[in-house]
Amino acid sequence: MPGSALPSSSSTSPGARSATAASGPGRAGVRPGLVLATACLCQLIVTLDASIVNIALPAMGRSLGFADGALPWVVNAYALAFGGLLLLGGRIADLAGHRRALLAGLAVFGIASVLGGFAQTPAQLIGARAGQGVASALLAPISLTLIMVTYTEGAARARALGIWSMVTAAGSALGVLLGGVLTDLLDWRWVFFVNVPLVALAALLAARSVAAARPKREGRLDLVGAVLGTGAMSTLVYGLMETDRHPWTSARTLATLGAAVLVGIAFLAWEARFASAPIVRLGVLRGRTAWVASLIVTLIGAAMLVGFYFCSLHLQNVLHYGPLAAGAAFLPFCAGVMAGSMAAGRLGARFGGRATLTGGLLLAGLGMLWFGGLGVDSGYLTAFVGPSVVTSTGVGICMVANTAMGTSGVAPHEAGLVSGLLNAGRQCGGSIGLAVLSSLATAATRDAAGAGRGALEALAAGYDRAFVVTAVLLAVAALVAVLFVPAPPRKAALRA
Repeated sequence: MPGSALPSSSSTSPGARSATAASGPGRAGVRPGLVLATACLCQLIVTLDASIVNIALPAMGRSLGFADGALPWVVNAYALAFGGLLLLGGRIADLAGHRRALLAGLAVFGIASVLGGFAQTPAQLIGARAGQGVASALLAPISLTLIMVTYTEGAARARALGIWSMVTAAGSALGVLLGGVLTDLLDWRWVFFVNVPLVALAALLAARSVAAARPKREGRLDLVGAVLGTGAMSTLVYGLMETDRHPWTSARTLATLGAAVLVGIAFLAWEARFASAPIVRLGVLRGRTAWVASLIVTLIGAAMLVGFYFCSLHLQNVLHYGPLAAGAAFLPFCAGVMAGSMAAGRLGARFGGRATLTGGLLLAGLGMLWFGGLGVDSGYLTAFVGPSVVTSTGVGICMVANTAMGTSGVAPHEAGLVSGLLNAGRQCGGSIGLAVLSSLATAATRDAAGAGRGALEALAAGYDRAFVVTAVLLAVAALVAVLFVPAPPRKAALRA
């Protein structure tokens, strides 16, 4: 049902719970629950590693002797490879076959994790993180694709998407928690070694559950489009990451972002007019659900990454929490995401997809606005737990509703493409949001210090501004949902 944020139950039948594999719809012997477990574990691996190293960064810097300004590249190398290759990863999954691409991604991720754990120099560690980013660009689109081609639209797919979205949103919080535990109790190297058993389990599940055959609809990889698309994404992500060292108005920043725009225009022109088998069929974006879901997930991605980042900074820099305590402080966030994701289906059944999506976005924005009141004297229980639960519950609701809307009505042979678009939107939104709001927070801290406020008060003022602007972004996303997501008839809403 085009336009609804949650799939219609009118197409649901007993067969909705059975698999519809890309290599053969209705293939006998497919176990949807096992496929869902594979998809969620792969997504957990990806989201954990986007945040698990953050708390371990100081220990990494001391251990390997990072030069000034080089340590952020442990994070940036992953983000650059991941964000730049997402569209390509989604298309490879469509062409090469899901099982083959999935096992290749897991192998690369496992090898990169082992190399990162044994790294002896900063260059080796950064290279390992880049390898993890390359693998994640393949794993992330496939994890969502598996659900799209296994579950028929309706209640069964909605429930599967709810679980997947819960893992996606909770993975980052769990990464912060696990990073603090491993760094405090063992050693920073275990933030890499912990991936090995996860990858092994995921590979075992994939071998047993994912179809081995290639898709029936084959095609050639659009090499020119792949180069242009990857170049545009990588240049954009790189330019945004470098704004912490080069001002937005500097010649270097303007040239880098301008180059990203030009390469992006060339990519769109090639895909629209010249590519015989485009890596991104632009016709997919003509449907309202695809482009609206991509825009909204970009804003959600910005809010999530910015929220985790500045909450972590406030806990450690203002409240002086150690790594373990800072990680444990995110437990209420994990609980809220789980509650919101589980409630999304029932809310969609009662109020409709648009209302569910809009309500989740507004609830998350309210929580971020509440975070904007954190100060140097704010206690954890009185000022942190409340906004954590409100924000995370809203994130869980809107993630499920938006993912369901974006994947509704997609043909199996383009599932990887749409998955890549949604993942790329979330990744780019996080990079853009973090770059912009870090600059705003720095400016607010500088202004507060200039007004005579103490160092900690100035830091808190900068973080508070970032939270308030993040709340505005979520309000904008809610407005987009109200304006562009059609309200389905009540009888077409999802039946939980």
